[in-house]
Amino acid sequence: MTYDLVIDTLRPLIAAEVSAEAHAGAGEPGDLEQAVWLRLLERIDSDGPPADPAAWLTAAVRSEARRTRHAALREIPYVTEPADAFEHGPEQRALAGDRHRALHAAVRRLPGRCPRVVAAFLSPQDLTYREIAGELGISQGSLGPERSRCLGCLRRMLAAEVAAPEPWGKER
Repeated sequence: MTYDLVIDTLRPLIAAEVSAEAHAGAGEPGDLEQAVWLRLLERIDSDGPPADPAAWLTAAVRSEARRTRHAALREIPYVTEPADAFEHGPEQRALAGDRHRALHAAVRRLPGRCPRVVAAFLSPQDLTYREIAGELGISQGSLGPERSRCLGCLRRMLAAEVAAPEPWGKER
């Protein structure tokens, strides 16, 4: 029996068995069908086709459905993302406000028109490139290189202010 013959013969049976198990609460039909096809192809590669393909298929679909239901019982959904659990506490709001003020103070110290460029990108209005270019009076094509130059300048300025410690715990 070749792959094509097995696939053509078993396709409707797999679809019917998977549909029945999925309606019984075994998860997504597509996922279940994919797992059964994988098991079947692995079986054909190692041991050849099953002697009774219909019986093997029924057993394989039920086995995959049981495995899926068992895995679903062990899964514990997050009520909130762990990183977001303490995001709104007073300490976090104070630290976020402090970082916000420090960033905007550093942006104001940038040279040339960089303060306006970076402030436009930091705007809570979430402006598009076209809107920012119009607001600054520059072409939209030159906005990307200008932004990169200004962010590089900001990065160098902040790196100089917040010196990284030297190796082995020594401070500069």
